[in-house]
Amino acid sequence: MSRSLSIDLRVRVLAAVAAGATHRAAAKRFGVSAASVSRWRNRARDQGDPRPKALGGDRRSDRIEAHHEAVMAALEPGRTTTIEEVRSRLAKQGLIFGFGTIQRLFARHTITRKKRPRTPPSKIAPTS
Repeated sequence: MSRSLSIDLRVRVLAAVAAGATHRAAAKRFGVSAASVSRWRNRARDQGDPRPKALGGDRRSDRIEAHHEAVMAALEPGRTTTIEEVRSRLAKQGLIFGFGTIQRLFARHTITRKKRPRTPPSKIAPTS
């Protein structure tokens, strides 16, 4: 996994830029890219220091979490609905989510459900 460069290095690069060095000159001097110098400078100007953004973590579950109630309504009270059935019910409402997205939502909220589609009663062979 990648790591962000140290805050000390960022501060020294930005000090060189503040002292009059160009972004490219400071980048060459400290062995970083000129684009990084620009990003660090913008970040320092916008938030007051050049600290890196957080790495990793979940950045996309907010989209389905915003529709949690609709997903739960599509699941039915007995939770006998498959994920594909939930997907099709949500799609009818204009909410398009992937199989894995719904599966991860269920895992986060410890929701269990039927794994196989229901077999219509007419297709079940009688047992004797």
